[in-house]
Amino acid sequence: MSETTANTLQYRVDGPEDAPVLVLGPSLATTWHMWDRQIPELAGSWRVVRFDLPGHGGAPAQPAHSIAELGDRLIATLDGLGVQRFGYAGCSIGGAIGADLALRHPHRVASLALVAASPRFGTADEFRQRGVIVRANGMDPMARSAPERWFTAAYAAAQPAIVEWAVQMVHTTDPACYIAACEALAAFDIRAELGRITAPTLALVGAEDRVTGPGDARTLVAGIPGAGLAVVPGASHLAPVEQPAAVTDLLVRHFSTAWQAAPDSSTGNTALPASPAVPAPMAPMAPEASLAPEAPAQEAALAPAQPAVTPDAYELGMKVRREVLGDAHVDAETAAADAFSTDFDELTTRHAWGEVWARDGLDRRTRAAVALAALATGGHLDDLAAHTRTALRAGLTPDEIKEVLLQTGVYCGVPAASAAFRVAGAVIREETTPRG
Repeated sequence: MSETTANTLQYRVDGPEDAPVLVLGPSLATTWHMWDRQIPELAGSWRVVRFDLPGHGGAPAQPAHSIAELGDRLIATLDGLGVQRFGYAGCSIGGAIGADLALRHPHRVASLALVAASPRFGTADEFRQRGVIVRANGMDPMARSAPERWFTAAYAAAQPAIVEWAVQMVHTTDPACYIAACEALAAFDIRAELGRITAPTLALVGAEDRVTGPGDARTLVAGIPGAGLAVVPGASHLAPVEQPAAVTDLLVRHFSTAWQAAPDSSTGNTALPASPAVPAPMAPMAPEASLAPEAPAQEAALAPAQPAVTPDAYELGMKVRREVLGDAHVDAETAAADAFSTDFDELTTRHAWGEVWARDGLDRRTRAAVALAALATGGHLDDLAAHTRTALRAGLTPDEIKEVLLQTGVYCGVPAASAAFRVAGAVIREETTPRG
């Protein structure tokens, strides 16, 4: 177990010290142990570095609020180990970290495997909703739903001990760090940047993954020049756990044959690992996944560097408006706008969201609380419902919203506060009740 700082991650190293480095990144609410079944074979040819996300697996609860921040902490961790050049395989959010590193540190990523990953994970609303549920109920709802998200029904029925082990990983995850990771995934979107990934890439996915399924993997392959696709039969989201032999075989083949030499040999860790012996055929119960032929090599179209452009108030306002109110709400509002109301919609986007909500003087939790008080005072109950959702997703708890409305009632009157409590209470019950 490693010692960590606020700028590094908890890690473990297996394999020869002089071997090329292979980094393995975990899925959300798991630990480095999700890769245990791959270690015996991978550590024979690579120096394998596994890491835990903040607040996962007993790691210090120091939340990271973006994928880039997690990537920066991983780079700092590898710097401390003297690692410059490395291969990287990551599952789900671990895959997002790998893609981010391949974009921001292409000279360091020798080869890349994106497991159960996507250039955009679901919708921002979905992940912010998870944060609301965890803030109100703790990790229990996420633990209860994990088996359905992570494993096929057949595997869950046949391997109850492993499923229980997975559930316990969720229970031991720090809620604040989980919420921060959800916020990081809500903001993650590299669809327009896939063409800049130059590391040899394999997109690996479980055939029955309903979280980030084969469609997401094909989006990665279509966007990343020369990327290959591997679909693992009989596996869902945690394919490395559910079909360890198939996943190990695919990773060995990929990293043994697709390892890009460093542009500067002085950076170290550049040697291609010796090709291990071809594994014996797998038992019928663990069907072998097929490695799709890599797409023909494509020349990456790298646009010339452009000067930084400051977004205008409307662009910034739309970005903030979506972050605060959620995509579904904003899409409904913009769809309802017609020729008569479009100018007003643009005005409020520019002024309210781009010029006021975007200011640095108050954080979003405070702005959300102020908005609740003002809307309750004015009796604007439809907008109060929307902003109650905003307040929950900005981090206010139901108890804090209650205190805001109590305080408001002292100054705006009992009837207005009573109506506000009815509207806000209904929204809170809806938003904090676990789905399913």
